[in-house]
Amino acid sequence: MEDSSKPERTRLSAKDWELAALEGIAEQGIRALAVETLARKLGVTKGSFYWHFRNREALLIAALERWERDGAAEIIVPIERIADPRQRLPALFRRVAHQLLTHRVYAALLKAMDDPHVVAVMARASQRRMQFLTTIYREAGLDPPEALNRARLTYAAYVGFLQLNFTLGLPRLSHDEFDAYVAHMLTVLTPE
Repeated sequence: MEDSSKPERTRLSAKDWELAALEGIAEQGIRALAVETLARKLGVTKGSFYWHFRNREALLIAALERWERDGAAEIIVPIERIADPRQRLPALFRRVAHQLLTHRVYAALLKAMDDPHVVAVMARASQRRMQFLTTIYREAGLDPPEALNRARLTYAAYVGFLQLNFTLGLPRLSHDEFDAYVAHMLTVLTPE
């Protein structure tokens, strides 16, 4: 017999659903995103979902927008606050290096570039990141064309690393190997 004195956990917010969707995307990709699966994972009925979203597409859009917004808030904003422009790039590399969920979501989105919602959010996020990197390099003393090229190289290195590790499944680096890779990237990409 079920205990009716325990109310179902129906007080989930839209944010709870969005974060669960992002975790699901990171684990299994966009195509595996399903309301029933998320409800089960969250321990609620689908009715809780429909309180916040019309359908799966609305959740997907909200989750992608959250990923984009949170990436800017958690990465870009704190780095912009660093007064010394030459310290921004090392801080950025160290901060980004350990954002595993963000990396896994990004890698999953790269696999879903046939979805117009994904294309839109990836275009906006990539544009914002490129502008941010170009600004960092400009403020560190590079002239505009060189700053833009260095930003492209830096962003391409990030995307390429994700592709190699999450899409192509190359052997995972140990913690020490990864830290050595990040240190190498800093040496190569930081202006003198």
